[in-house]
Amino acid sequence: MENKSTIAGGVVINEYDEVIVVNQRGGSWSLPKGHIENNETELEAAIREIYEESGVKNLELIKTLGSYERYGLYDQSSLKTRTIFLFKTVKQNLNPIDSDNPEALWIHKDKVSEMLTHPKDKEFFLKILKEI
Repeated sequence: MENKSTIAGGVVINEYDEVIVVNQRGGSWSLPKGHIENNETELEAAIREIYEESGVKNLELIKTLGSYERYGLYDQSSLKTRTIFLFKTVKQNLNPIDSDNPEALWIHKDKVSEMLTHPKDKEFFLKILKEI
């Protein structure tokens, strides 16, 4: 049986055109994102997930970048819709709170697609790159 759900996250950019990329379970790299919890909006979930996966709190919402669907990297039975927002913040030390995502890095926006592990994440990021 296919489990379909929604995930929310963000492209967080700083004044140096760097974007936050997070390490998931030590094995893959993605934009900060995660499941929407009870009574959360997509935007609230994105802000919470960015905080948990990077330690960044002071986010300024710029706009919604769109949504796309993909299967999990390790779970091909789970198709999830990912809604991604664009946020601006000032550069700061990244300090992930979520132990499943132990590392976060600032990467120049032109290099982010090379870091992302999942092909669909790369494809989506390249499509929205001109908007950030």
